[in-house]
Order: sequence, then C-alpha cells, then structure tokens
Amino acid sequence: MNLQNFSFNIEYIVVLLGAIILYLLYYVFTKDAEYTRHIRSVASVVEDLNRELYYVKKKLDKTEGSMQNNSQRMNDEEIYQEIERSVYDMVHPLSLAIKQLQNNIDTIEHEMQNKIVQLESGVKQISIPASIHGNDDEKIISLFKQGVSIETISKELHLSKPEVEFVLKINKIK
Repeated sequence: MNLQNFSFNIEYIVVLLGAIILYLLYYVFTKDAEYTRHIRSVASVVEDLNRELYYVKKKLDKTEGSMQNNSQRMNDEEIYQEIERSVYDMVHPLSLAIKQLQNNIDTIEHEMQNKIVQLESGVKQISIPASIHGNDDEKIISLFKQGVSIETISKELHLSKPEVEFVLKINKIK
C-alpha cells in the first residue's frame, strides 16, 4: 500500500512538473512573439531613417550644386556658415530620432532582463531534494555495507524499498 502511494505521489509530481514546463514554454513563445513585433517596429523606424537620410543626401547634393553656382557671389565664410546651417537642419531630426530609438531599445532590453530574472527565480524555486531523508542516508549505507538486505533496512528505518534503493543509487553503492 505504501509503495502504491509513493508511486502515485511521484506521478502527481511528474504531471505537475510537466505542466509547469509547458507553461514556461508557452510563456517564452508568447514573449518571443512580442519581442519580434518590437524588433519589427524598430526595423521599420530604421528603414524610415534610411529613407530620410537618402533624401537629406540628395538635398545636400542639390544645395551644394546651387551653392557652387552662388559661390561666385558668396565668400568662403558665408559658404561655410550656409553649409553648417543646412547640415544641422538635416541632421538634427535624425539625431533626435536615433536618440528615441536608443531609448526604445534600452526599454526593451530592460524588460527582457526583468523577464529573464523572473524566469530564473521561478526555475530556482522548483527543486527536487538530493535525498529523501538526509539523516537516514548514513544509516542506510552503513546497514547495506554490513550485508543487511534492502527489505530489512526499509522495515527497520520505516522507509519504502524504493526510497532505500534511491539513496543507494544516489550514493553509487548499488
């Protein structure tokens, strides 16, 4: 009867651990999908920035061309100031967008770190003891080495045979 209860309890533990593992897998896959959506949105922002950069370069080339035409009318210092203003006007929005993009990436990274810490702490809470009765291990090993049978050890220490065999296997005696 005791052996049946023990195996019945182990079945419940195995089913419970299986359910927990399935839940963790489901959680990881849903978070992966969420992070994939975030990454896609970041990729679209990068594409938009590249497109704007292309138009800025095109506008800069056009401005340089028109400035070369006007260079005969402007001195070197005026040309330098005009180029500086044009570049600043074109680069400033890109700089702001890149800073916002970096903030978004930092936020996503922080969320991922928090989720990893939560998962790790959840996994650490699921532990199986190294031995069923730590203080009985030495008694079991000593009796077995003296030649006492597993049945006798289990009766004497009020343990089931599988528990005694488990302790012997863990300690690599049997």
